Formats: sequence, C-alpha cells, structure tokens
Amino acid sequence: MCGRFSLTATPRELAEVFGLLETEDFPARFNIAPTQPILVVMSGERQRPGSNLPERRALLVRWGLTPSWVKDPRDFPLLINARAETAAGKASFKAAMRHRRVLIPASGFYEWHRPSKDSGQASQAYWIRPRNGGIVAFAGLMETWSSADGSEVDTGAILTTHANSRIGDVHDRMPVVIKPEDFARWLDCRTQEPRDVADLMAPADDDYFEVIAVSDRVNKVANTGADLQTPVQVAARPAAKPKEPPENPQLSLF
Repeated sequence: MCGRFSLTATPRELAEVFGLLETEDFPARFNIAPTQPILVVMSGERQRPGSNLPERRALLVRWGLTPSWVKDPRDFPLLINARAETAAGKASFKAAMRHRRVLIPASGFYEWHRPSKDSGQASQAYWIRPRNGGIVAFAGLMETWSSADGSEVDTGAILTTHANSRIGDVHDRMPVVIKPEDFARWLDCRTQEPRDVADLMAPADDDYFEVIAVSDRVNKVANTGADLQTPVQVAARPAAKPKEPPENPQLSLF
C-alpha cells in the first residue's frame, strides 16, 4: 500500500516533467498523509490544431477517493489506495478507471515493515525514493463528489500493485509507477480504455527505487520536516533461538 509520501519538487520542475502550462503554488512537503491535499496531473482541454500549448493541467484534490454515488462520505471508508489488479471491476473505482485517470507526482513514499508479533522484531519505517533522484509519477484515479447542497470535493487515490523484489523485503504492495513515455497513454481516457493501459500497471523495475531506513517520527502527521528522511541505523535482527529437542525419557541415563 501507500500511506504516506513526499513531494519536494518546485512548480517549475513539475511543469517541465509533466508538460504543464502552470501549476499550483505547492510548497515542499515531506509527510503527506491521507485526507490532506495532493497534487494531481490530468488531461486538460484540447488545444486548437497547431497550438504548442500544453494540454495537461494540475490541481489539488483530497487524498481519499469518494465515488460520486456515495450519499454521505462519513458512512464510507477512506479509499487512499486502489488495487490495480481489480480496480477496473470495482464499483468504487471503475468509473474513474475509465474516465478520470491521473498522475500523482511524488519525490518518494514511506512504507513500514511490520514483522509478526512472535518474531521479536520492531516495526521499521523506510523512505523509498527513485535511485537516480527526481520526480516519480504514481498512477492515480480521481472522482468529484457532490453534496446535496451542490458543493463539490475533488478526491483521489493511488493505484498499487504487487511489490518488486526490492520493495518486497519491506511490504508486499507498492504504488504503480508510470514512466514519462507512457504519460500520454495513461491520461488518454478518450481513446484508451482500462484494458488498453493494463500493461502499465506493473511493478517498477527492481533497481528503480532505493530503500532507506528512517525514524518512526514519520508516523506522526505533525512531523513535517526534511529530517524525516534522514537515514538511521537498523538494529540487527535477533537470531532465531534453536529449538531444543524434546526430552525422551527412554534415552535418559538417570
């Protein structure tokens, strides 16, 4: 899954990577959590033939998708992630998969390794970022929820897939990464149906991300500084105690 991420790129960097005419004034954020605003990139209005103006636009949405058919969001679970394998067939996501696919810019994401209780290990937070730096684009979905009084809330979710071998050491899921050469196809909801972009929803290459152990301060939403990404030393895992063979009274000398 993806429960926290970071975006520290400047508006100019985002415009260059995603081909945007302009972006929101979006400050560096080191600990983006569910229900908070996130930046998404979507297809905009088609330009006139011959125009060289970008067709993509960026906007802020609430992280936590609410389908348009929901009557009261207070009675509906917060959908921060959608499983790529099943989203096209799920009532909560299938309309967005067909009509409102977006890109979610990030500098990286946080994940937690949570061992079984009987392992004797503590949970460990990790900062996971592109090995070569820069901005990564997560596959996302967007829905606009309208209340009875006519007010609207734009909402979004991140698509996840099974983890590659590198991330799999930490967690069994990871965000779907869309490569720059596939931006146009992913965002093209006019001609590209979900089945046409299914091949894009695969795990990133094993060497795409680097995994860095960080402190558990990222667990608290109030902590928002760059120090959240400072590497920490991970304690060695305790060695498993060898099992003692059961005592056999027939072999006892005394």
